[in-house]
This record gives sequence, C-alpha cells and structure tokens, in this order.
Amino acid sequence: MHIFVSLLFLIGWISTASGQTVFPALNSENQRLLTVYSSPDENVSKPLIAAFQSQNRDVEVHYHDLQSLDIYERVITETDSGSVTADLLLSSAMDLQVKLANDGYAENMGNLAPNWPTWARWRNSVFGLIFEPSVIVYHKPSFEGLKPPANRTELANLLTSEGDRFFRRAATYDIERSGLGFLFLARDTEHDRNIWRLVNAMGSAGVKLYSNSSSILERVADGRLALGYNILGSYAQAWVDRFPDLGIILPQDYTVVMARIALVPKSAKQPELGRRLLTFLMSQRGQSVMAQDLKLPALHPNVAGENTATAFRAKFGARLRPTPIGPGLVAYLDQVKRARFINRWNKALRGE
Repeated sequence: MHIFVSLLFLIGWISTASGQTVFPALNSENQRLLTVYSSPDENVSKPLIAAFQSQNRDVEVHYHDLQSLDIYERVITETDSGSVTADLLLSSAMDLQVKLANDGYAENMGNLAPNWPTWARWRNSVFGLIFEPSVIVYHKPSFEGLKPPANRTELANLLTSEGDRFFRRAATYDIERSGLGFLFLARDTEHDRNIWRLVNAMGSAGVKLYSNSSSILERVADGRLALGYNILGSYAQAWVDRFPDLGIILPQDYTVVMARIALVPKSAKQPELGRRLLTFLMSQRGQSVMAQDLKLPALHPNVAGENTATAFRAKFGARLRPTPIGPGLVAYLDQVKRARFINRWNKALRGE
C-alpha cells in the first residue's frame, strides 16, 4: 500500500471508549458522514477505510466495533422505532445478516456485481466479501513423533487412542455462546453423517469450549492446547505468521467455507455512501487490499495471489464447501430447532 495510505491509518483515526472509531475526512470542505456497524474489529478495517477514503476524500467514517448479535438487534430497534441506522453492516454472522434481508431490513442494490459468485450473494441485497475456510489448528511440538489428523475420522481416532496425551488439550467453539460455532457445526451435520462421533470423542477427551477464535489460537500457539477445531482460516493464518509452532490443516474430507457479509440497511441515513463503500469493498482494488494487506481470501475473480478464492479452489478443489447465502441460513435461527441441536450436542459431549 502507498506510504500515504499507511500513514493515514496509523495517525488519522481516533478511537473512543464506546467502541467507535472516527476516521476523519481528508478534505474538510463539504464533508459527509458514513456510519458502519461491523463485527470485524477496527484493526482489520483500518487499511480498507484508509484506501476507501483516499478515493472519497470528503467522507468521514464512524466505525462501530460491535458483536454480530448487537448489530442485528440494534438495526431492528433503530428501524422499528423510526430512527435512522448505519449506512453499511459488516458481519461474520451469515444467518443474522440473511435474516435482516429476509425480514425486509436490507436495501436492494440492483445489479451491483454481476460477476460475483452466485453462492455469495442473495436478492441483490446481501453480499459475501471474503472466502473463509474453517480449519483445524495444531501445536507442532505437541505432535512430535505423531502425524497430525488430516480429516475428521483421523481426529476422532486420535482423541480416542491418544486420550492421555491430549486430555483437556483440544478445543472448539462453545455453540451455546458462539453463533459462528453453532453455524460451523450445523454445516458439519449437513456434510458428515458421522460428525457426532467426533463430538463424542471430543467430550471423552475433555474438550475445552470457548466463545471466540482468539482464545483458542492463543492457547494452541503457546502449547497449552494441542489443537483447535473449526477455526476461521483468516484468523488462524494471522497467528501462524507470528507463531511458527502453530500449524493449519484444511480437512481433506471436506472444508466448510463461510463469508463475511455486507448489506446496506433500508433505514440507512446515507444509503448512497453505504452503497459506495460496499462497491469499493467488492471492487478489484478493495479486494486486493483484503488479500494483500490483510491476508483475507478475496472473492473477486480478477484479484491474483495466494489469498483468493480462485487460488484456494485451484489448490483444494472439491473439498471446499461454500455456505450458500440464502434463506436456508435462517432455519438455523429457529429457536425450537436450535434448542434441539444444542441438546444433542451436549448429549454427544457426555457420551450419550
């Protein structure tokens, strides 16, 4: 990235105690305000906002770093009360974003990206921005003399046969507290009829449960844990770049792929600015910033390099299983089905 843009995101933004970051406009004359609600934290978004503002110098950006459920509830509350809301929503909670669109809270963007993958857009309202594989992470020294598992069957066998070695040293998401963890496991059940055997093996091995990726990655990186299951690939890669003892496995049986989703709310105060930022994030330049600066696998077909959906497909082929953006995701939010699913999860962990 150009030196000017790099300096901008180092010194040109102001964080507040409320979880909001202000990115001042580069041109103070006739400036306009763009509001973003986002679950990716500000450190991920600084290079993207900086690159966007270099093309839109009169736009000041107020970036609210929120949990995905908070974004969902806040937009509904603000809209239903007759207030305005954010101009763009960015979230890794695919199901919640789709439900907003399904319930009429998203603006139709028209034919915004005709070349975009069909699985990564829905109703011209909801758009996936990056290609996010779910991976297994492991602590290399903990596997000295032992082959790391290449698929879920090998992982279940490992946890069963090496119980003493790995007892309380495996981790995954707590699906009762993590919406992403719930969605990953729900997708597992669609691709693997034997997934509950793995959950049972995890329970027998004293699996530790966490609500976010960072807690797992930190403990695997320093060896307190030996492995973590169903971790977002982009987060894992960022840790691998800093900690050489950390390894990544894309399961050979299948690899679930998610997408961080963007939409412009119908009650946005500045929908034209929301559309402008969304267009930039889906452009070749915006996607190049994601791939090159942030190491996030880009979806744009004309972006080159290793961190792209094209490169992943060329390398891993049919094992990649993208999660289609559409009404099927809303089914995971049905409270009765959700309660039954969590109950089955808890029983499997207990060996029942």
